[in-house]
Amino acid sequence: MDFSTAQLVAISAIFVWSGFVRAGLGFGGAALALPLLLMVIDQPLFFLPIIATHLLIFSSITAGRGFRNIDRAFLKESLSWMIIPKLVGVIGLLSLPNDWMVWIIYAITGFYAITWILKWEIRSQSPWVDRLLFIVGGYFSGVSLIGAPLIIAVAVRKMAKETYRDTLFVLWFILVVIKMSAFAIAGVDLQWQWSLMLLLPTTIGHLMGLKFHQQMLKGDPQVVRQWLGVGLLGIVCIALWE
Repeated sequence: MDFSTAQLVAISAIFVWSGFVRAGLGFGGAALALPLLLMVIDQPLFFLPIIATHLLIFSSITAGRGFRNIDRAFLKESLSWMIIPKLVGVIGLLSLPNDWMVWIIYAITGFYAITWILKWEIRSQSPWVDRLLFIVGGYFSGVSLIGAPLIIAVAVRKMAKETYRDTLFVLWFILVVIKMSAFAIAGVDLQWQWSLMLLLPTTIGHLMGLKFHQQMLKGDPQVVRQWLGVGLLGIVCIALWE
């Protein structure tokens, strides 16, 4: 890719934001950054390997520090329902036209933004709803790396607060390994050079996010998500208008 200076600055700033959100909320590094990146250049297969590589690095660091806090029963249950739809989503990402993928990603992101604005929490109340959310979340994760909010709807009910973030980071790590393996098998450029170049801004955002996470635990996370949803919906609307 041949970017202008302005585009490089924008991409670097967005990756700071991606690292901040991922460390601060425990999810959303892709969901809240990918719509912005697609406004710079609408090529999901260029940005997704970079985001995935960074997620592997930072999720392993964060989860490794709290390895004893991992809920292995939740990991086993969730992965048993998510692996197949995850692979189906990856196949869709690799085979569908690029324009379709852009629209799908914006549609999923817009849905999440609306639920956050309305403070509508996707809740799971039964084992069958759990499984449905795992399946759909796995597919969304495969097609775009933004299936986290659906998976979290089950995690909130099933996991203790102290195991929540570390377990999710391990889950994201496993899901991304599956996706990156599929990319490698399909011959997709994994963008290692760009991943290394953008590691510094992502690290800056990650360190800021760790501090924000401690502050957010003292406040109302719903209010934070509501404001994020407003901004995200605005980005989606502008991008689709263009």
